[in-house]
Amino acid sequence: MLTPKTLTTSTPAYFQNEAGDYIYGFMQDANGQAVCSAVQSAVDAARAEGAEFVYVLGHLGFGADSIPWTYADIIENTEGIDVFLDGHSHDTEQVVMKNKNGEEVTRIAVGTKLSCVGYSHISADGEIVETGIWSWTNSVPAPELLGIHNDISEKVDDAMRKLEEQLNAVVAATGVELTINDPVERDESGSPIRMIRRAETNLGDLCADACRDQSGAEIAFVNGGAIRVSIEKGDISYGDILNVHPFGSMLCVIEVSGQQILDALEWGAKELPDQFGGFLQVSGMSYELRVDVPSLCIEDENQMFAGIDGERRVMNVTVNGEPIDPEGTYTLAGYDYMLFEKGDGYAMFDGAPVLQDRVKQDSQVLIDYITDSLGGQIGEDYADPYGQGRISFPDTQEG
Repeated sequence: MLTPKTLTTSTPAYFQNEAGDYIYGFMQDANGQAVCSAVQSAVDAARAEGAEFVYVLGHLGFGADSIPWTYADIIENTEGIDVFLDGHSHDTEQVVMKNKNGEEVTRIAVGTKLSCVGYSHISADGEIVETGIWSWTNSVPAPELLGIHNDISEKVDDAMRKLEEQLNAVVAATGVELTINDPVERDESGSPIRMIRRAETNLGDLCADACRDQSGAEIAFVNGGAIRVSIEKGDISYGDILNVHPFGSMLCVIEVSGQQILDALEWGAKELPDQFGGFLQVSGMSYELRVDVPSLCIEDENQMFAGIDGERRVMNVTVNGEPIDPEGTYTLAGYDYMLFEKGDGYAMFDGAPVLQDRVKQDSQVLIDYITDSLGGQIGEDYADPYGQGRISFPDTQEG
């Protein structure tokens, strides 16, 4: 089971024809009924063929932006599922909840990047006796941990040794830790709380600055979901950079109005205080966010930006120290995923004049900024893990 949010969190252009019309979909609808009906049909078919147990492998999660397609939405509106092994929200939460017939269903989430593997034990007499997760540190590969050795693993090991030589090549250094996480707060399991998708961080600043510096644009946007891991203090390898930007997106520059900028900032903040991969890290500008103001962003049937109806959460926006002019024109740098392909639902840039078209890969943008513009050393300008104060939250709001 795959969340219909994939339509926007993946690359929307992949599901369109040359005219921009959607020719593929994910059963997205207003109330989630289409997905629930499809799941119920699949469960019923499995039971009809003699299945004694039904396990769901899901990528739904529990984020507010995933309603009405969260794991809870599916479980509450179906019957016949025994165990739900879930992903997408990167959590490790384990819950037991009731389906629409009042029967208990176990849902476990398996974290991120193979940090966990879900398991379920069925007894000889046909009872599910235990469901949970196994976990280990990401520094230990699963084949090594489980003692898997064969002809294929030897070939993989040989290829990996050659690859690691390239990935371990040092390209720069940093005197500060560059983070995607809150440096202090931890979740119930003791894991760091990811901050890059709902607040400014120093690594977010660095990535956005790289984008603006290498393009020469007035403003740069980088969506938080494109910045995947932190960089520890010390030497920075080529592999570290690829881990930060693993998708190979391409640098672009477009010409936009101040109003389009305002709309984009509002869309990026629509899920706060929850996380959103489309939350914007910025360069060349600053703004304030009011989480106490409900988001009134409107999305179309394909989950794309369609307007804003009412009071805005984003306020006091400045560009290079001056209040933004909604009627003014600005040059905006970013990556093709968002600017050209409407990733995360950013449809407000559709048709904007293109000034630079896919000129450099995201990882190379970051390398060139650090090595050329910063002289190969990241210093005190990026020391504060909470960033340089480009995104602020007024003290008057609660929480």
